[in-house]
Amino acid sequence: MAKDKKTPRPRAETPKGFRDYFGADVTMRSEMLATIARVYHRYGFDALESSAVETVEALGKFLPDVDRPNAGVFAWQEDPDHEGENAKPGDWLALRYDLTAPLARVYAQHRNDLPLPYRRYAMGPVWRNEKPGPGRFRQFYQCDADTVGAASVAADAEICAMLADTLEEVGIPRGDYIVRINNRKVLNGILEVMGLPEGDAREAVLRTIDKFDKVGEAGVRELLTKGRLDASGAFIDGVGLDADQAEPVIAFLTSKADTMAATLDNLRAAVGASAIGVQGVDELAQIADLVAAQGYGPDRIVIDPSVVRGLGYYTGPVFEAELTFEIFDEKGRKRQFGSVAGGGRYDDLVKRFTGQEVPATGVSIGVDRLLAALREKGRMQAREQGPVVVTVMDRDRMADYQAMAGELRRAGIRAEVYLGNPKQFGNQLKYADKRASPVAIIEGGDEKARGVVQIKDLILGAKIAENATLEEWQSRPSQYEVPRDQMVAKVRDIIESHADA
Repeated sequence: MAKDKKTPRPRAETPKGFRDYFGADVTMRSEMLATIARVYHRYGFDALESSAVETVEALGKFLPDVDRPNAGVFAWQEDPDHEGENAKPGDWLALRYDLTAPLARVYAQHRNDLPLPYRRYAMGPVWRNEKPGPGRFRQFYQCDADTVGAASVAADAEICAMLADTLEEVGIPRGDYIVRINNRKVLNGILEVMGLPEGDAREAVLRTIDKFDKVGEAGVRELLTKGRLDASGAFIDGVGLDADQAEPVIAFLTSKADTMAATLDNLRAAVGASAIGVQGVDELAQIADLVAAQGYGPDRIVIDPSVVRGLGYYTGPVFEAELTFEIFDEKGRKRQFGSVAGGGRYDDLVKRFTGQEVPATGVSIGVDRLLAALREKGRMQAREQGPVVVTVMDRDRMADYQAMAGELRRAGIRAEVYLGNPKQFGNQLKYADKRASPVAIIEGGDEKARGVVQIKDLILGAKIAENATLEEWQSRPSQYEVPRDQMVAKVRDIIESHADA
């Protein structure tokens, strides 16, 4: 008789492009998001938690930089509506790829019950079915704020001011960031001045403009015209414009001057008589006046024509928050940290549902990048303090130990009772070390009889063990005996002393 084949064990690994988040990372992210939420709430935005799953029809054309239908998402089809020869195919569903597309559906569905304008913020995971790479995952967090139903650029100016406040409140000091603003209409004016019709040529110019930060003015000029050699020596074909056609793009990209007024003058010269271009410059001028009236100077918010941000998706102002301090890359080279947030005006998104144009503007913060920046600035610690561990010296006295933990918790101190095998006391202290516990509580039969507890300062003990002499060890004890009724006060003193150190 043939033996039954054993079912192979599943591999204990995350799918490619996904990762697990443990205690310290989850806590840091939660703290940062709570801070951001307080700023958004202060500006009058309400929280919205929309479904993680949307119909493919509702999501529409997916990521702005992806042209293929259904590309970039995790999608599946539901079972048919009913059985039999007249069964209809089920709906195609997909995990949301951002928090903006669901907002358009939410507003269209509930618009009769929502105020106009509708201000909302949303925080949560999104999923993109893209090729993963270093620092690029298929699931990640976004943190968005949007205003739907306000055509005034005052809404865009408010988003920029709120973004600046948010960065400072989470711990990015003034001088280490800049919020940069541009306008899609200005670029449309430039394309109009160039005389380029809609089509491949315009798309090629837009892609070239997006390379300005990498290749600079000379590189963009070459790519717009005859082409250029890249760093590897490979030749990249140019768009094929002549020098006169390329000049308006160069004038646009190099318009940034020492003052907002001078930058706006340069942009007016670049768009010439283009009506849409002039409208875009006027909107930028209004935003500059509005943020200045609120006290946001050019050290925090500037007009910068080099901001592109997938301009095909946006219909007006676009903005980006860039961190300007330097870090070392994986090869030890200095570079600026770069962008952590971006957004802009997208007046066509809700129209897909309602048939009517509904103005909207918003911003999205890259949660993981901002967390990484806060770690670089020393504002977030990768290792959080663990709970006080109440050790177990006698299995039959578990109620006593639980009572100790209860007292500590009621006093606002994180605490737990050791629930493993208490036979080897050393294993309990090893457990406390692995939990990054600041303190261990010890009460054996002798301590119980005398009405005392032993409190072991694990942080001080670790420091002494690192480099102390025998004399220092004896003069700086890390374990204290205190009356049972003073346990909570002593534990609090120890934790506070390390917090102040």
